[in-house]
Amino acid sequence: MDKNEVNTAFEILLEEIEEVFNKLSREGEIAFKVQDFDKAKKLIENSERLKAFREKIKSLQEEWQTIFADQVPKLHRKKEETGKLKRGLRTPEKDFVKPILEALVEIGGKAEVRTVLDRVYQKMKSVLNEYDIQHLPSDPKQKRWENTAQWARKSLVNKGLLAADSPRGIWEITKQGEFYLNNLSKTADIK
Repeated sequence: MDKNEVNTAFEILLEEIEEVFNKLSREGEIAFKVQDFDKAKKLIENSERLKAFREKIKSLQEEWQTIFADQVPKLHRKKEETGKLKRGLRTPEKDFVKPILEALVEIGGKAEVRTVLDRVYQKMKSVLNEYDIQHLPSDPKQKRWENTAQWARKSLVNKGLLAADSPRGIWEITKQGEFYLNNLSKTADIK
């Protein structure tokens, strides 16, 4: 397994974890609706543990990328003969960071999820591939790229770049997030 395959393996693992998380969320929603609060509580606890596990995997992926950043070539997105993209070739979560932060700054610092996602899509539509545009098998209402963007948002909250205490359904950039974006922009200007 070369270094590129290791990164792809991390992406596949993260996708699988997200599938399980989405399933737990749906089961929790059903349990809550039928007022099975014990089951709902247990599912929430499992979801929290799963989120923490996902963050550990994400951290390991970032560590892998840091260790081999100068040695690992960029991942090439190749189509199989069937025309479908290989599993694990969605646009990585890290690619959503700058567009999310830029969108929030452009909108005025905070906005509803749909508004932010619409702006992020406009910024990323030339980058997103067929795989990203597909609907999630676990949630036919949501496209894969939207799910990835929402996980990116979670990572940004964990890093303090987005506000953790925003009302539900609102994304808000922090001062630290604005500072981080300015540094990203300055670095891009130098290159």
